[in-house]
Amino acid sequence: MAAVTAGSGAGSGAAGSPEAAGGSSGGGGWRRPHGPLQRYYGPATAEAAEAAPDPTDINGPHFDPEAFMTKVRSECPLGQLLAREAALGREIRALDSDMQTLLYENYNKFISATDTIRKMKVDFRHMEAEMDDLAANMAAISASSARVSAALQERHRRGAQLAGTGPGRFTGADQWGVSRGGADAAAELVARAARERVDRYLRALQTFFLGCLGDVRQALAAPRPPGKEGPGLPDLLATLAASVLGQLKAVLAYVQLFTARDVAFASLPYFKGEFCVTAVREGLVVAFVRWLCRTARGFADGPAERGAPAAPPALLLLLARLCLDYENSTISYILTLTDEQFPPQDSGPAVTPGPALCAEARAAAQRLLDHYVQVQGAAVAQMLRKSVETRDWLGTVEPRNVRAVMKRVVEDITAIDVQVGQLFEEGVRRAQSSDSSRRAFSVYSSSRAPGRYAPSYTPSAPMDTHLLSNIQKLFSERIDIFSPVEFNKVSVLTGIIKISLKTLLECVRLRTLGRFGLQQVQVDGHYLQLYLWRFASDERVVQGLLDEVAASAAHRCLDPVPMEHSVVELICERG
Repeated sequence: MAAVTAGSGAGSGAAGSPEAAGGSSGGGGWRRPHGPLQRYYGPATAEAAEAAPDPTDINGPHFDPEAFMTKVRSECPLGQLLAREAALGREIRALDSDMQTLLYENYNKFISATDTIRKMKVDFRHMEAEMDDLAANMAAISASSARVSAALQERHRRGAQLAGTGPGRFTGADQWGVSRGGADAAAELVARAARERVDRYLRALQTFFLGCLGDVRQALAAPRPPGKEGPGLPDLLATLAASVLGQLKAVLAYVQLFTARDVAFASLPYFKGEFCVTAVREGLVVAFVRWLCRTARGFADGPAERGAPAAPPALLLLLARLCLDYENSTISYILTLTDEQFPPQDSGPAVTPGPALCAEARAAAQRLLDHYVQVQGAAVAQMLRKSVETRDWLGTVEPRNVRAVMKRVVEDITAIDVQVGQLFEEGVRRAQSSDSSRRAFSVYSSSRAPGRYAPSYTPSAPMDTHLLSNIQKLFSERIDIFSPVEFNKVSVLTGIIKISLKTLLECVRLRTLGRFGLQQVQVDGHYLQLYLWRFASDERVVQGLLDEVAASAAHRCLDPVPMEHSVVELICERG
């Protein structure tokens, strides 16, 4: 701390005090303060000079970090050092929080204090650094605008004095055309700088959203210790939505500085009309929302790069819910907020209507949810496909248990039901029959059974079972496997079950089965029916597909002798 001498000027540390104005009692030097003033101003110059410098005094002028650390390490125990480190961490976080709050609440005041803003090391996705650049650019632009305006006024004044005083002088019209052209050039310069700033904010928002998506993917892929669950899908969705919306609102606050009343160029016509609509509403807000929907939909539409990991199904489900929320409420809120802060003029350029943006968000949500159903259905179907293709259906033994793959299918469908239920409503199910879980599952219905397995039916001529099966299909309800799903849990699970059972049907049609192979299909099908019907919107969908599986197995069987239904039930209940 520099000593204050008797010859200190008005800018010295205590010269502005009443004592400095009144002089001293001994020759005009600075009078030594006493009592409270002495405690406020510190020790006198002579006392400060006499005191030996202490390099370990963290508040002293001779502070030496190396000496301080050596003293601390030699004198303080480990526990005290750790406690001090924790306290410093808490203080730093508290200061960071205070700085962010100060920034958001007083950004207008920071325009005139750019040097102070540059010293703030707040990491809010680099937006504070953007604020520094904005404040500096605005100050420079404002100053340049003022200088240009003053120069134009001075030139106009001189031109007015010289007008009509001799040949070759400027006329009034000429003077107005040099003046007006310069003003237009200055206004265009400011407008171009504002547009470039808005473009930078749009890129910053895009980078921020991609960073948030990376955090979500990392949270979904992080291994979980036994007994400890990570954040659920609702928490991840809420964090993602709140972070993106908060960042967008902060960007709007920064951009609003261009229209502040205390900024010289804010009164230009551009910032009262075209800037609000074309640059901010359309070029920033609408452009970001559309980019967000395209980016989210890209996880379902875009072909995966070679070697790049596919998006996890949970991410598809989360993004579908995010886009659906944007369609339901978020887009309306964002556009209302933008129009309030940047009101458009009645005669200004046309704007993108809210319903059009909502339609884009819903289309993205629909595509993501459909893709989620296809991905999850394909995963279950792949298990069923391998279980059929790798088994010897001619040489298999008499079934005594449900195959493990069928139990795995039920477990996976149950897990998917829980996952979807975290983000989507239940949906509506068709009224179930009272005996849905006890329905007799047979490889033959009355219309499909040949004479040897249906004594009450005695055809007059040999019947083609394939022909009977095709006739039955004409009168059965057609099941659309890949139809778009609705935004509820029941519809999503129904779509996944349809894809899975359709794959099982196609695989069975390509196999040749023996008697026990047919009976194993009968047992497996009954087990699936016992559990899967409760996940579907209509139990008839599950029953119809499983009936087709059983009929196809019977048609492909060399010795089609079905198992007694009571035995099938006993095996499934035991399994």
